Formats: sequence, C-alpha cells, structure tokens
Amino acid sequence: MTAAPTYPEALLESVDLDETRRLTAEELEQFGAEMDAIRQRILADLGEADATYIRNVLKTQRGFEVAGRLLFYLPPAWPLAVASLSISKILENMEIGHNVMHGQYDWMGDPGLNSRMYDWDNVCPGEQWKYSHNYIHHTFTNIVGKDRDIGYGILRMDEDQKWHPYYLGNPLYAFLLMVFFEWGVAMHDLEVENIVQGKRKLEENKSLHAGIMRKVKRQALKDYVLFPALTGPLFPLTFAGNVVANLVRNVWAFNIIFCGHFPAGVATFSEEECENETRGHWYYRQLLGSANIDGGRLMHLMSGNLSHQIEHHLFPDLPARRYPEIAGEVREICQRYGLQYNTGPLHKQLLSVGKKICRMALPPRGGA
Repeated sequence: MTAAPTYPEALLESVDLDETRRLTAEELEQFGAEMDAIRQRILADLGEADATYIRNVLKTQRGFEVAGRLLFYLPPAWPLAVASLSISKILENMEIGHNVMHGQYDWMGDPGLNSRMYDWDNVCPGEQWKYSHNYIHHTFTNIVGKDRDIGYGILRMDEDQKWHPYYLGNPLYAFLLMVFFEWGVAMHDLEVENIVQGKRKLEENKSLHAGIMRKVKRQALKDYVLFPALTGPLFPLTFAGNVVANLVRNVWAFNIIFCGHFPAGVATFSEEECENETRGHWYYRQLLGSANIDGGRLMHLMSGNLSHQIEHHLFPDLPARRYPEIAGEVREICQRYGLQYNTGPLHKQLLSVGKKICRMALPPRGGA
C-alpha cells in the first residue's frame, strides 16, 4: 500500500470536518491495525504501576471525603468542607467510578475494583449505566438514531435531528441538565422522550424502576439524612454542603463530557454509513466522533482522563491513566492519514459547545 501523505500539525489542527479525508477500505484496514497494535501493546504492559495508581487515587479520594465530612463539624470551615467533599465526589465519579465500571481494572482481580461489583456515588444505578453507556454509547458512538447520548433525549445537538419548536428551549434544557446531571443520567434509560412520542410503552420501564428508586433512596439517605444527622445541630449546614458538593460535581462532569462529545468539528454518522462496519471504520468513527481538552496532569486527573476523550473512545477498556501516554502516537497516526484530531483548551471547547447548543435551538435555514 502506498504510504499515506503527511500533514503539517498546524494544518491538521485547522482542518474542517467536511474536508477530513474519507479513508479507502484498504486505508481503514491499516488504520485499524495500527490502533489494534497500540491497544495490544498497552494490554501486554499492564502491571503494578497501574494497580498502584488506581489504589492511590482511591486513597486520595477517601482522604478528601473523610476530611470533608469532619470539617462540617467546624462551621467556619464550611467552605473547606464543601471543597474537599466536591473533590472527593469528582474523583470518585470521574477517575474511579467511570473507569472501573468500564472494566479497566478487572485484570487486577480486586473485588473492590471490579466492574461487575463496583457501584458509584451517583443516583444512577451502575448496572443501568453500564448498559446505556458501555454498550449503547460506546458501540454506536454518534450514530444518529442509535446513540441516545446525542442530546440525551432532551437536547438537539445535531443537524440531522429534526427540528421542533420544543428545541427553542435548548439553552434552558442544557442548563437544567448540567445542574441536575446525575439525575438526568439516572433517567436516561427510561427513554421518556420515546414514551411521549409513542415509540416506547410505559410498561417497558417497570424493570428499571426498582433499581433506580433503590439507588435514589440510598444516595438521598446518605447525603441528605445520615451524614447531616451525624452533625447534630449543624444539620442544615451539612445538608446544604452536600447539596453544593453534588452540584459542583454535576456541573464539572457535564462540562467535561459535553466538551468531549459536542464541540465544533465532531462528526455524526447515519445508520446506513455504519452497516457492515469493519474494525477500522469503528476506530475511524470513534476518532471523528470525539474531542479532547488540552491541560496538565491535574486537569487529566480531575476529568478521569476524559480530557482524552478521543483515546477513551478508541480504547475504552484500557486504564485511563495510559491515555496521555498514547495520545501523541494517536495524533501522529491521524496526521499521517490526514484525519482531524479535535483538541483545544477547556474555554475554547466550552464556547464551541455553548454556540452549538444555541444554534441547534433554531430551525434550520430554509425551514424545519
């Protein structure tokens, strides 16, 4: 096969999605082989360093949680208590819960870090999330009509989603989803929008209700009854602190996830395009359907390394701590194939997402 042409990095960063090369079948096969080679190399190298890392993150997260809970007993330290608990919840959801439930650490044989046994600090039941996220989203990433994470059943985030006057509220719906993000994720599997449209029957959700209610009760009891009650007369302050910590986690998670999926330049695909999809095309779709966030080690840690959303979609079962290690190699391969590697600082990606949310609220030019 003739070697693919190389592209200067400055040009690659400015490539518009419409100008991104469509690879031939032969190129897709080679592209997929190169991605498989990266995955196999990292899998063969997994070991004590990876195990030590996740255990240290878990210790750090628990340390922040304990510190936050104890600081609630000191009213003047309330802001520190909220900050500490917020960090704990972000670390638990992003770097621990999300990644452990992806099976990234199943190879360790540690029951506490096993994807089949772990359930995160979130109102969404782990088992339901693993189905809607690990299976539906990661299998059908950005396929309109298959991937329900495109708009989460609430928002219009793509031109191929038929416009309706309801979507004039896009900015408001996005704000509410950000504030109540864990609740939005918990309700995701209920497919409320399909029930409203008559595409799904209410009876089909009965099997999900018990799991959701059990998890909601557990989380509410822990955050809004048990821990506040332990602080006695300081109950109102502790209650408010838990509310704020959950809000901070929700806002942070929403922004990281949306910046990884919806900034300008992220591609969507039709079901027809993905029929009889090869391994190489699956990698191609994951690459073009994701975006990264530039940042340092703290950003990567606090985002659960979803600041490397491209690498996560390419290799969802590899420990996320390895994504920064392989990002340069993935980018170099994309450069050789003339494929867009969508990345930018947080403020740039956030602004892009905000513009898209507002633009998609309006009817297409020429009518709906």
